[in-house]
Amino acid sequence: VQLVESGGGLVQPGGSLTVSCVASGISFYSYHISWYRQTPGNERQLVAVSFTNDTREYADSVKGRFTIAKNRGMNMVYLRMDKLRPEDTAVYYCKSTHRDWATEFWGQGTHVTVSS
Repeated sequence: VQLVESGGGLVQPGGSLTVSCVASGISFYSYHISWYRQTPGNERQLVAVSFTNDTREYADSVKGRFTIAKNRGMNMVYLRMDKLRPEDTAVYYCKSTHRDWATEFWGQGTHVTVSS
């Protein structure tokens, strides 16, 4: 199993960015897919999750600004981030969790910096 994130970078406050995660070795029909983020000295925090039944949940801090979406055919998951704020600066990680909640896999992360 491998998860590979991409698309991070520098963006100005108020701008938009989409990060992507391509998954190999798993099926999105069997695994929930989520995005987490982490800043130095802090634990990883859940940002958004797309469940196997296609329902989605978001952290309060990103509701209305971020959107998680899946492409089952390409085994890719995206996180569209709009109205970015400096406090969104973090390393963003993709995680897959089996629907029985017993197995999980992480990607290596992609850096997002929101700064003028």
